[in-house]
Amino acid sequence: MSATGHADAPPAALVDAATEAWRNAYAPYSGFRVGAALRTVDGRVFAGANVENASYGLARCAEQSAIQAMASAGERRFDALVVVTDTAPPAAPCGACRQVLSEFSDQARVWLVSLDGAAVVATTVAALLPGAFTLPPRTLAANSAAPATAAADTSSDDAVEESGDRP
Repeated sequence: MSATGHADAPPAALVDAATEAWRNAYAPYSGFRVGAALRTVDGRVFAGANVENASYGLARCAEQSAIQAMASAGERRFDALVVVTDTAPPAAPCGACRQVLSEFSDQARVWLVSLDGAAVVATTVAALLPGAFTLPPRTLAANSAAPATAAADTSSDDAVEESGDRP
C-alpha cells in the first residue's frame, strides 16, 4: 500500500457516500465506525456501514454491508472502493472483508481514507489479499450470474408432488 498523491485521489462521490455511511454506522460497543462505498463496473454506487451486535460474532463490517447491497441489487463486479475511518493512518479492511471483496473483484482499486481526508492510502483488493482463496473457474461461471428473472424455480416442487413425498 502506498500513500496517494493528488493524481491518485479517490473518487469524490465514493468518499461522500462512504462518509455518509460512516455517520450511520452502528458501533455502540467498540465506538469504531467504518463507512464503505463501492462503484460497480456500470457506475452504480453502493454504500455500507459497520453494524455491531451484542453477540459480537453477528457484527457486520462496512465493506461486507456494501458488497451485500451490491449483490442484492443483482450486481456482481465492482471497480472501486473507498473505506472511511476516523483514524490516521486510515484502517484497512479485516481479513474476512478482504476475502469477500476478492470474490467480486480482485483487481478493484481501493482507497483507505481518514474521516478528515488528510490521510489517503491507495491499493487494490489483490494487494490487500495476495493468494486469495478461489474455486475452479467452471464452478464460478456456473454460479455467479444473477438470475435473469425474479420468477421462482418450482421444478423441484413439481417433482416432490409427483413422487408423493410431500408431507
